[in-house]
Amino acid sequence: MQKLKFMFLSLILVVFLSQCKSIKEKTDAIVEKENQKLSKYIGKSSSDLQVDLGKPDQDFKNENGNLVFVYNTKKYGIPCERKFEINSSSIIIGFVSNGCF
Repeated sequence: MQKLKFMFLSLILVVFLSQCKSIKEKTDAIVEKENQKLSKYIGKSSSDLQVDLGKPDQDFKNENGNLVFVYNTKKYGIPCERKFEINSSSIIIGFVSNGCF
């Protein structure tokens, strides 16, 4: 009887661990897709970004003196924030995406 319990618990543990790996792989794929989508704006003008995404929800100067556009959305009740850093020549030089999928 104890061997049966041990085998059953082992099977459950193996299934649980494989599911965790599957979730991580799916999450990594979603993040990679988001990064590819936003990478197309690097080197483009801030006006190109605004044509595609609209007026930002916030804009401010960061500690480097660069302009930052912030876009906030929600999907399935989960907040998504995308920040784009724009240099003095109005060219996008970087981005950060949090909670977006």
